[in-house]
Amino acid sequence: MTRRLALSLAVALLATASPRASDSAAPEPAHNTLSPVEKAAGWRLLFDGRTPAGWRGFKKEGFPERGWIIEDGCLRHLGDGRGGDLITVETFSHYEFAFDWLIHPGGNSGVKYFITEERSGAIGHEYQLLGPRTQREALRTPRHQATGAFYDIAPVSTNALPRPPGEWNHSRLIVRGHHIEHWLNGEQVLAYSLDDPVIQESIAASKFKDVPGFGTHFPHHLLLQDHGGDIRFRNLKLRPLEP
Repeated sequence: MTRRLALSLAVALLATASPRASDSAAPEPAHNTLSPVEKAAGWRLLFDGRTPAGWRGFKKEGFPERGWIIEDGCLRHLGDGRGGDLITVETFSHYEFAFDWLIHPGGNSGVKYFITEERSGAIGHEYQLLGPRTQREALRTPRHQATGAFYDIAPVSTNALPRPPGEWNHSRLIVRGHHIEHWLNGEQVLAYSLDDPVIQESIAASKFKDVPGFGTHFPHHLLLQDHGGDIRFRNLKLRPLEP
């Protein structure tokens, strides 16, 4: 046996005996499920990936017949669907809400909170979601209308940008009493207090100034906005928090 052949056999045996990185890597958790750690921490699913249970149209008894579909484990709003906004059947007061979202280029949507059907329209605080076509477009977006902003009221406090359209983002919304936080892909992009004079002044100067109760805390629905764009949501999870 030549030295070169012996070396080749040794390398082959070592490769066979050594586990491949792909074999030893931990599998990714399934979407729309809770891990044992999440269950222990009090998380619950708001969407099971298969049915519209827990969601209905704003001021409607059931799930929209058009505009929204369940596809590949996602709640998807079709760009031309005109299905109206979706809201949770339940209301919440103090919580952490986590969600993944994917938007198409040029898309515009949002997750709204402090939603009540006692108002004439689906008006509430909005965690803005945008799908800028280019990074330049994203950077030129006014900070009070950028992804993660409290739409038209409070600007994002960092230069964090969403991932390019067509890629998944992870967001979190924390509502605890008067304290609110917006997170984007692991980074806090906004924190504000409902009783902050700056926030109240901004509301008073906005188009929401005459909306009863806007800028106050009360038990409310969460809302997924129909703004005409194609957007998908998955892994919608919530855990109650102490006030």
